[in-house]
Amino acid sequence: MKINRYNTEIAAGSLLVNESHKVAERVLEGAMKADWQRFIHVDNELQKRSPSSTRRQTRLLRNRLEHIPRELLQVVVSGTNEAAVQALLAAAIKHSRLLGDFMDQVIREHLRNFEPCLSAADWCKFLADCEQREPAVGLWAESTKKKLGQVVIRILAEAKYLDNTRTMRITPVSVIPEVRRCLEQHGENYALNCMTLHP
Repeated sequence: MKINRYNTEIAAGSLLVNESHKVAERVLEGAMKADWQRFIHVDNELQKRSPSSTRRQTRLLRNRLEHIPRELLQVVVSGTNEAAVQALLAAAIKHSRLLGDFMDQVIREHLRNFEPCLSAADWCKFLADCEQREPAVGLWAESTKKKLGQVVIRILAEAKYLDNTRTMRITPVSVIPEVRRCLEQHGENYALNCMTLHP
């Protein structure tokens, strides 16, 4: 079965630092199906207004966090806020090639060309390039494409790769040593390369 390079799952939420902390704790504890049911339906630990919102975000965060090294989960749970954010960014990149490729291709190219800010046109052009690699992208609704762009930009702002979501000025970021070391030790080279955006 062909697996698409790109999917729209990231539209369900940005880094969601506080929510990710709670989900990461349960992943580290080895939560079973019944535990997740209680997490969502009984305790409403993400404090969302509806069970469907809790279910959607829990699914997104589990998909991100259940496939990263245990050491990186520990950073999410007990590291500094800056380290936790970078660990979550690495998890989001691993989960979404859409985010990773945007960083690796578009932001890196801007830095190389001394172009300090992103624009809305950059996202549209990037999606057109993605469609060349993965024709299924062309089937996405325009509203979905717009939502994906908003979430990606919000993630980059949360991780300090952009100063904010309005000006979208690119800012220099150094990968924190403990996050870098963990990614290197576990062969997470794609995520680390995307996060290391030197021109």
